Amino acid sequence: MKQNYFFAVDLGATSGRTILGCLNEGKLDLRELTRFPNHIIQTGGHFFWDIYALYSEIINGLKVVAKEGIHIESIGIDTWGVDFVCVGKDGQLLANPFSYRDPHTEGSMDDYFRTIPREKVYEITGIQFMNFNSLFQLHAMRRHNSSALAAADKILFMPDALSYMLTGQMVTEYTIASTSQMLDPRTKRFDPSLLSVVGLSEQQFGRFVFPGEKVGELTPEIQEMTGLGPVPVIAVAGHDTASAVAAVPAQNEKFAYLSSGTWSLMGIEVKDAIINQNSCDHNFTNEGGVEGTTRFLKNICGMWLLERCRAEWKAKGHDYDYGELIDAALAIPAFQSLINPDSPCFANPPIMIDAIRKYCYLTKQYIPQTHGELTRCIFDSLALRYRQVFGFLKLMAPMPIEKLHVIGGGSRNNLLNQFTANAVGVPVVAGPSECTAIGNIMLQAKAIGLVGDITEMRHIIANGSQFPIFHPENPAEWAEGYEKYVSVYHEEI
Repeated sequence: MKQNYFFAVDLGATSGRTILGCLNEGKLDLRELTRFPNHIIQTGGHFFWDIYALYSEIINGLKVVAKEGIHIESIGIDTWGVDFVCVGKDGQLLANPFSYRDPHTEGSMDDYFRTIPREKVYEITGIQFMNFNSLFQLHAMRRHNSSALAAADKILFMPDALSYMLTGQMVTEYTIASTSQMLDPRTKRFDPSLLSVVGLSEQQFGRFVFPGEKVGELTPEIQEMTGLGPVPVIAVAGHDTASAVAAVPAQNEKFAYLSSGTWSLMGIEVKDAIINQNSCDHNFTNEGGVEGTTRFLKNICGMWLLERCRAEWKAKGHDYDYGELIDAALAIPAFQSLINPDSPCFANPPIMIDAIRKYCYLTKQYIPQTHGELTRCIFDSLALRYRQVFGFLKLMAPMPIEKLHVIGGGSRNNLLNQFTANAVGVPVVAGPSECTAIGNIMLQAKAIGLVGDITEMRHIIANGSQFPIFHPENPAEWAEGYEKYVSVYHEEI
């Protein structure tokens, strides 16, 4: 049987990769071709992405494919959400795109709400409020008289801008557009009233496409640069989390997912958006998924807490690996110290260890001292925060939730997986860890007819590997731990 090769570009906020995927007799194999940093450029008081450097790295990856003589069926690009590029009437990029970390959006949300109230914006979009959402970035640029925005003929989100640089075709892919807080998930189109406040119309965005649709083919210029032919570029799920969720090896719709890494995202996949007072109060978001679905989810702090602590220990000469930290944590009594991982005090403190200790002091708990005590505090607290958000999901979900699929790099943390199963009270299926690249490639395979729909995609993924399952243990002990967590839980400290 013919081996089909696909080229995936997976770009995160700190690094990127190009990946070769081979689908052969229902089995998918991945090979990382190149890995590169994604640097934020600081200049003139602002923070930008170097889109030309990212484009250059994609070209480098394509050259590797050509040098090896591999025929690729197509190319797909996924990135983080919300950020975008302004394109002039002559088709040229007008400036490097702002990074969502840029402070120019400070105060932008409140100023926008003077025209359209906060409640109305949520009612239209169902998107959680973050000051860096595209809507508020555009509003900030307009307030600050951005020359790029004033001259913009088109606005392209990051994966769409890179696809444009490869093909010359401008599109707006549904899943990445859904992160902008400008899209109505019911109509799956931009809302004119929200756009009008920032001086834009839907005509200033590219042709609207959904995952699996063709964007175009590599331009003659890039064919000559790389040595490849007119390879198609496919609009995969452009938002990396949407690609990741497409790779969940679920057997039916009765599941929740936890995309686990530096940050965690917990949610469910539904046909229709869930927009009500309850979802608004708990700041849940409705983002686009594959085949017209909606990803109803909430952002949760993840391994950021431990990563920061590890860096601080390393700076003092203690370079603990994860095995050492897990062994040390297991020697500490459960629920000795608990925190709310999503408290603002943990967003970016000068010293994370001190922030954790201060939280415990203010909530009159034992103050963790050793690396084992701090690690146990973090793992217990994350699992119990997952239980809390899982409870919100169960109340709002239109179906029972029978399993939790943990995907991403955090799926390799067996201790946290077991703690999570204990906390949420349903089996936890761990993996795949390379879910974003897998989802990207499977959607390319779907585009050329190798797979029929997401059900078949997930069947292939599930059969391709053995994913460990963690079953709940010690329910009474974890119920008692949750009671303590609720008693010390503070939204703000």
